[in-house]
Amino acid sequence: MNRTLSRADERRATVTNAAIEVFAVSGYRGTPVAEVAAVAGISPAYVFRLFPTKQDLFIAALHACFDEILAGLLADMENLPAISPRRALAALADAYADLITDRKLIMLQVHALAASDDPEIRDAMRAQQARLVEFVTDHTQAAQAEIQTFVARGQLCHLVAALDLDNSTEPWATRLTEGLVH
Repeated sequence: MNRTLSRADERRATVTNAAIEVFAVSGYRGTPVAEVAAVAGISPAYVFRLFPTKQDLFIAALHACFDEILAGLLADMENLPAISPRRALAALADAYADLITDRKLIMLQVHALAASDDPEIRDAMRAQQARLVEFVTDHTQAAQAEIQTFVARGQLCHLVAALDLDNSTEPWATRLTEGLVH
């Protein structure tokens, strides 16, 4: 059965996508809800009808960001034959590298970490990281140490991408990026 989205559900998705875009640039504390509303093409009052607080809006954006990431990873995993855990992790790393070429996905995560002194945002980020780790575990059957290395390398990739170090020739940057495929 195909479910048709209600007008409010459609607006909620529009606002959430706008929130990802805007929060990725100026973060949780630096983004007024009015700016998200302007990008979404609706009034701030309607945004607050859909999301009672700015915090609720940010958490919805964070959840949608990880939904997009996990959907992209799943699409890539579904196209693979049965492979070893190490090759599955490599395939996920490649898929994630492709996903984070869209800077808004990594920058929203960076801003979520920066706002993690807020207990509800911290809990939301923890829940999303748990989803990612469980996804990787379930789809690769990799050992704990391999998953830890995968996540650590992913965080290094975030640093490299966020600071645009890919093409840097500075010695400290090349120490981080040399041999780094993602």
